[in-house]
Amino acid sequence: MLPSIFSVDMARLQFAVAASYHFLFVPLTLGLTWMILTMESAYVITGKEIYKDMTKFWGKLLGINFALGVLTGLTMEFQFGTNWAYYSQFVGDIFGTPLAIEGLVAFMLESTFLGLFFFGWDKLTKKQHLFATFCLAIGSSLSALLILVANGFMQYPIGAHFDVETMRMQTSSLLQLFLNPFAQIGFAHTIIAGYTTGAVFVLGISSYYLLRGRDIEFAKRSFAVAAGFGLIASLMVLFMGDQSGLLVYNHQPLKLAVLEGEWETQKAPANFNLIAFPSQSQQKNNFEIQIPDALGLVVTHNWNQQIIGIKDLVKANEIRIANGQLAYADLLKIRNGDKSPATMTEFNQYKNDLGFGMLLANYAPDITKATPAQIQQAANATLPDVASVFWTFRIMVGLGVLMSLMFIIGIILALRNRSWQHSWFYRWALISVPFPIIASLCGWFVTEHGRQPWTVYNVLATPISSSTIAGGDVVASFIMFTSFYTVLFIVEMYLMFKFARLGPSSLHLGRYHFEKQNSQAGV
Repeated sequence: MLPSIFSVDMARLQFAVAASYHFLFVPLTLGLTWMILTMESAYVITGKEIYKDMTKFWGKLLGINFALGVLTGLTMEFQFGTNWAYYSQFVGDIFGTPLAIEGLVAFMLESTFLGLFFFGWDKLTKKQHLFATFCLAIGSSLSALLILVANGFMQYPIGAHFDVETMRMQTSSLLQLFLNPFAQIGFAHTIIAGYTTGAVFVLGISSYYLLRGRDIEFAKRSFAVAAGFGLIASLMVLFMGDQSGLLVYNHQPLKLAVLEGEWETQKAPANFNLIAFPSQSQQKNNFEIQIPDALGLVVTHNWNQQIIGIKDLVKANEIRIANGQLAYADLLKIRNGDKSPATMTEFNQYKNDLGFGMLLANYAPDITKATPAQIQQAANATLPDVASVFWTFRIMVGLGVLMSLMFIIGIILALRNRSWQHSWFYRWALISVPFPIIASLCGWFVTEHGRQPWTVYNVLATPISSSTIAGGDVVASFIMFTSFYTVLFIVEMYLMFKFARLGPSSLHLGRYHFEKQNSQAGV
């Protein structure tokens, strides 16, 4: 029995909201840990107390963000067992391995050294404390790596095979699982996006102090570290995004065609749709602003490789669904004891399309008797919403380019020692604080929604992955989770704004803005 469409949609919405809330905190943690390590390294090398103050203050904001990130992350994992039971059963042996290592190794590593970071200043030497900060940064990065190994398998399922006896996916090669190109490039792209997030955050808050004319020396040094760190990170994140695009071109062609709004297969190198308004029902773009012959150069880096259009890819999926129908019929025979050479030969011939055949479960009472019309209907369902993916991708890229430009201008002004004279740049930096978070959320939307209707790409369909539970129960848990996350988000914003406004005065060292004001007032 399949779960209802409403139940599946609510389970998807719940996980999307939970993941989005969680990812509000993750990039900042990834970026701030390495920026704080840079600041503390400067303190250990130079011995200047101001770098120690910078490490402590930005570390305080990291601690707030880290705690709330952990709370949102822990509850997310329970949804695999509650809302995605068949997915957990089908790929649990593979998906669970990196998640288990993340919980037992990476999370414990970063949690332990986070404690040493905050409480070890008077108990450790300078170098020992610096090493603790380094381990904290490594732990947060390792945690991201392991989660992206799990996600990489969902994007490109290698290192595993389907076992006819158990009717589950089994691990074939842990090395392939961990060296999955989607995992490795996705990790690099995600963590560098985190570096950019941390740099924009520090740059923006430092600009706020400079606009207010307070704690100038502290703000200038934080600004300089963030500008240099951010310039490198923002350029690298654009490069890694380009590498991710090459992977999608090679392994997820339909997602790529959706990203570019390319309905028809054009002659190479094809025109690039800078702006378009895709119509799903009409299967065309109602309005386009194109750059001639640029798509191939942007996507494949050459003029000769053709990019297949959406319509042709959907037609190709019809063939795979028909083949998957045969594989499913053979699987039923095998499960009933028929392991004759003819059955096994045909099954092995079409087994890679079995997941496509299972898409028919939503359109035919008996998959083996699905009609050509039902096969076509299932093929049309392999296409995600084109307009939302198309525009979300462009928002992400646009914000990335804007942030890179900001860092380039910031570095130029800093090198000319003129950035301190331009309040317009401070305002730009301050307004940009949420930009990397928005860009990251857009990136995850493109990554996850762009591969629909698959939970595991080309292997396990999303409707089949869901638990068979009543839609009302999912709605109740959705309301509960969303309310919980909203409260945590409000707490995060309150604490971040409170301590960001206080600035280094929150360290109670007696030498910063608000403490000086109180001292002068005789408080």
